[in-house]
Amino acid sequence: MAPGEQTARDSREEVPSPRMRRGACPTLLEPMQTGDGLLARLRPAGGILSIQQFIQLAEAAHRHGNGILEITARGSLQIRGLGPQTVQPLAADLDAAGISVPAGPVIELSPLHGIAPDEIGNPAEIEALLRDKLAAELLSPMLAPKLSILIDGGSNCGLAAVAGDIRVTAVSAGVWQVAINGDGRTALPLLIGSADQAVRAVGDLLRLLISLGRHKRCRDVEGARLLSAFPAMELMKRARAPAFQDPLVGTLTLADGAAVLGLRPRFGQVRASDLVAFLGSAKAFGATQVRPSPGHIFLLAELTCRSAILIAQMASRYGLSTDRHDPSAHIATCAGAGACASGHYHTKAHAERLVSIAPELLDGSMVVHLSGCAKGCAHPQPTLSIVGAQDGYHLILNGKASDAPDAQIASGDIDSAIEELARLIKNERHAGESAAACLRRVGKGDVTRALRQG
Repeated sequence: MAPGEQTARDSREEVPSPRMRRGACPTLLEPMQTGDGLLARLRPAGGILSIQQFIQLAEAAHRHGNGILEITARGSLQIRGLGPQTVQPLAADLDAAGISVPAGPVIELSPLHGIAPDEIGNPAEIEALLRDKLAAELLSPMLAPKLSILIDGGSNCGLAAVAGDIRVTAVSAGVWQVAINGDGRTALPLLIGSADQAVRAVGDLLRLLISLGRHKRCRDVEGARLLSAFPAMELMKRARAPAFQDPLVGTLTLADGAAVLGLRPRFGQVRASDLVAFLGSAKAFGATQVRPSPGHIFLLAELTCRSAILIAQMASRYGLSTDRHDPSAHIATCAGAGACASGHYHTKAHAERLVSIAPELLDGSMVVHLSGCAKGCAHPQPTLSIVGAQDGYHLILNGKASDAPDAQIASGDIDSAIEELARLIKNERHAGESAAACLRRVGKGDVTRALRQG
């Protein structure tokens, strides 16, 4: 076993007390209490499962949880509805399937690492070096549970749009950039060098975070401390990031003629029984490899173009979409009432209604965030947010779920308010103007007045 590797066997020793705090990161070792039981989040080593392993994982989720499997916005897998007595059997089943989950901070790799035709460097090689050279640092309990380390191979199908604490990005053959606090465009560069130099820089960052105290993030490091540790950063320029790409939904043909099929469960959630049935059929068509990926999707890799077409044709029967223009993709929902003790309304049901009654909101220019409470777990960035509250709903036109509401809506009036908002956009939008641009131009005052009048 590699240093720091957590197999499911480790979690059979003890089931820790569940947590519910915002900022905690539920794992197989430390599941989190939610409204529908315990939640375990995991990312397989290397970000890849065989299709048989994914089938076995889904079967275990059905057997030991409530049969709901989720793929998060960052591409992690979540198993819902576990009980204190079922966590250990789940761990045993995953162990038997050969699924290992490295302990410590999540290391996220480009979804098409190793097979992207325009990849500059292979992120898997950097991950192996990190886990070999920095095993002690990665296992430190002082590190924040949600500390994120991203390794991007530099392809157009990479992680440029995903923000992280620490980014290691290939910039040319054998050369990597280490940057912090942001996505491919906004992260602050600290060093450019060889793979070994990049790994040493990550080690320096981890030790710096550990020295600052428990659960510190890169944003907590003062500029003077950074400059002392990385004096060359003053001369650094941000490497040119690839243009942000939409999630890899649908069929992508690689340079060697092989195909990859990206599938999105509706609102990031699928029944384990449906997933098992779908994967069994996909396996019969030759699918061998699964890669959970950012954007609530998973990729079937190593397909022929013909098999990708056949698998895509049957996907919708199992609650999976291969349509990159699916309007439901522009809605971010948390688990909601019934699945989270903090949720004030059923977010998934409201999301379905939103698709049917307010298509004007879902043109892709913004994300509509349906949050069961003010924590805003599903979408921490500012956007159009409908937040559950004890007195009904809070509508925030361009902000976080925790921000002060621009309008308060009674419990029974939410559908009419959403319809009124969609009608406002339809009537006020200029030719070629997006929904988000229309709302900005009209302004919060006129929007809230229209909602009150409606």
